[in-house]
Amino acid sequence: MEDCFRSKQGLCFLLFLCVTDVLCVSIHYSMPEEKKSGSLVANVLKDLKLGIGELSARRAQLVSKGSKQYFRLDAHSGVLLINEKIDREALCGQSDFCLLQSEIVLQNPLELYTVEVKVEDVNDNAPRFSQNDSQLEIPEFVPPNTRFPLESAQDVDLGENSIQNYTLSPNEYFRLGIENKKDGRKSIGLILEKSLDREKQPHLELTLMALDGGVPQRTGTVKIKINILDHNDNFPQFIQSEYKVRLKENSPQNTLVSKVEARDLDFGSNAQITYSFHQVPGKILDLFHLNEMTGEITVAGEIDYEKETSYDMSIKATDGGGLSGHCNVLVEVEDMNDNAPEISVISLTDRIQEDAPLNTVVAIFSITDRDSGDNGKTMCSVQMNLPFALRIKNNYYQLMIHSSLDREKVPEYNVTITASDQGSPRLTSTRIIHVQISDVNDNTPVFEKTLFEMRLQENNIPGLLIGSVHAIDLDMKQNGKVTYSLLPGELGGSPAASYISINSETGNMYALRSLDYEQIKDFKVTVRAKDGGTPPLSSDVVVRVLIADENDNAPFFLYPLQNSTFPCNELLPKMAEAGYLVTKVVAVDRDSGQNSWLSYELLKATDPGLFSIGAQNGEVKTRRPLTERDTSKQRLIIAVRDNGVPPQTSTATLNVLPVDGFSDPYLKVVDVRQQDHEDEGTLTMYLVICLASVSSVFLLCIISFVVIKSCKKDLGGTFIGPAPHFPPSRPDIPENCTDSQSGSLSRNYQYDVCLTGGSLSSDFRFLRPLIPVFSVADPNIPIIHKTSPGSQDLSDSVEDNQSKEQVR
Repeated sequence: MEDCFRSKQGLCFLLFLCVTDVLCVSIHYSMPEEKKSGSLVANVLKDLKLGIGELSARRAQLVSKGSKQYFRLDAHSGVLLINEKIDREALCGQSDFCLLQSEIVLQNPLELYTVEVKVEDVNDNAPRFSQNDSQLEIPEFVPPNTRFPLESAQDVDLGENSIQNYTLSPNEYFRLGIENKKDGRKSIGLILEKSLDREKQPHLELTLMALDGGVPQRTGTVKIKINILDHNDNFPQFIQSEYKVRLKENSPQNTLVSKVEARDLDFGSNAQITYSFHQVPGKILDLFHLNEMTGEITVAGEIDYEKETSYDMSIKATDGGGLSGHCNVLVEVEDMNDNAPEISVISLTDRIQEDAPLNTVVAIFSITDRDSGDNGKTMCSVQMNLPFALRIKNNYYQLMIHSSLDREKVPEYNVTITASDQGSPRLTSTRIIHVQISDVNDNTPVFEKTLFEMRLQENNIPGLLIGSVHAIDLDMKQNGKVTYSLLPGELGGSPAASYISINSETGNMYALRSLDYEQIKDFKVTVRAKDGGTPPLSSDVVVRVLIADENDNAPFFLYPLQNSTFPCNELLPKMAEAGYLVTKVVAVDRDSGQNSWLSYELLKATDPGLFSIGAQNGEVKTRRPLTERDTSKQRLIIAVRDNGVPPQTSTATLNVLPVDGFSDPYLKVVDVRQQDHEDEGTLTMYLVICLASVSSVFLLCIISFVVIKSCKKDLGGTFIGPAPHFPPSRPDIPENCTDSQSGSLSRNYQYDVCLTGGSLSSDFRFLRPLIPVFSVADPNIPIIHKTSPGSQDLSDSVEDNQSKEQVR
């Protein structure tokens, strides 16, 4: 970019000079080529007649007239320096005059100075030949003084720096001839001084050197290789008349057997020898290949020592002139361990009983090896962990039983016979003999367990599968076929076979009848497993059958005994406090486990709030003291429930008679029917009185109501009549409840009396109120109906008496 800019500047200044006609002054300098960059050329201040610093003040510039800026000007010192290394040969070639021009441009005022620098030649190039090697072919019968031209060297330097002389390396056959041509160049050549003999010296190598006249002197050399051409005057001759080689058998194809070599003192086609087999049998041509050019004998077929141990062949060598020579090659084949031992089985027993005696012969075999020497020596072995061993007898190997056999452990053997020779490397061959072991009935059936336990739910269906027993016999086929049977035995005085049966093939056991846990909780039977061998072997095992309980029995009361003879009556003092033990209910269950866990419950009672019963112990106790309102006879219905699934329940009835004291009359059996009639007469009288009173009150209320209505109509709605007067109620008695002290009933209710024959007390059932309650202030208020909570209790009591009469 800088060179381009400077070139444009130079052109502008030249154009400017042409226009303004400025005067130019030329300055001449000289310098040698190949100086380094930055080397001094000259100081232009003296030639330009300028002072120091004037170049800088006038903005001096150096403009090259070529494409490259070879020089640069220091404007401060006026020194002209080399900007780029100059090669005169590259710049001016072979021209004698090499000149570089530049211009110095000064401003204020504008002046131009032409600077011409002559580049002088330096001996920086050595003479060079076009090739480093030069070859000549000269027949051996060429006469002396024959000239052979050579190529001259070239030197790009000029004058004394160019080539000045040639020299030839010393030899006895050639000398160097130099001639000067009209153009100043030198012509060189080789002149033969002595006849050549190719058989003595077929090749010559000379060195030609070119020298220049520069300082320091430079040289260039070339190798001249001279080949002496031959004349066919010699026969081919083999180095050896007989070659002996050893060849390993089974050598692969193209393996080098030997290389024959014949020599011919001639050269060229006269020395070109070709090789061939001479009068050899056809098998040689099939097994070996001879390279006709190199004389190499290689393997072409299969070399087998077992077929042929040596080969003799004749080789002929023929040169290009038809002359020939002969030699013999003897090939001896070396035996290789290429044949593995062969195992030949002569006799074999492939099935042996497991109780066969020791030393029983299983197989007889022989081993052969086609190799020779150590390669043909063999040895044989079998695995060490087998019950077999080898024995040699009359050059035959015998495989016999070495230890006892057991078919149940190993039913068959694959005996590997290994035969190996003693060659290197060793070759090995194997033969596998398959031996099967025949079964003998020597194993008894073995049960999976020493004791079998099976579970059976009671009340089972006859023919139900209980479980299965299984025995294993390690023998095979008929010897290992197991059948099952029950041994004779008794169970509860009956044969065991009447309770249980077994499938002789599968060992499945079945219950023949329905069993009851309460009669038989468990039992044992003996099962025998027998194989089908001869003689048969058997083993026994005990099977224990556990009967699982089922909740099939309801609880049974021991007290109070429910035998439908006499009712169970318990006496209770009227002075008894809360928590008084009246009696204890006792029940049992024939089942077991949680099926026999019992819990008690008070199902019904004449007065539910008077008694309680312990859920676990069955103790009947009072919950509160007795009062005069309590009836003279309390009937309790007690339920007992077991813990089975589903639960079973039984009920019992208990009569409790409150008494003043345990006197003799009360200790006697109470005639419940007589007492019931007496209680019914008294109760009927009380009820008639109560009914008459209630009816009177009702009629009185109706009359009062009619009178009040008549008065209202007469007074025109301005008179307010007095409220009806009722007897004041006691504050300690709640409304609609019975007065416990006087025994009277509530004034607002009417009662129905139900009497049952034979009951100790009467039961009450509340009816809806017969007398409505009116408000004096507002006569339009609707009637409020009230129902006594005690009516439901009386209804329940009536129902209990009815059920009691049905039980009686």
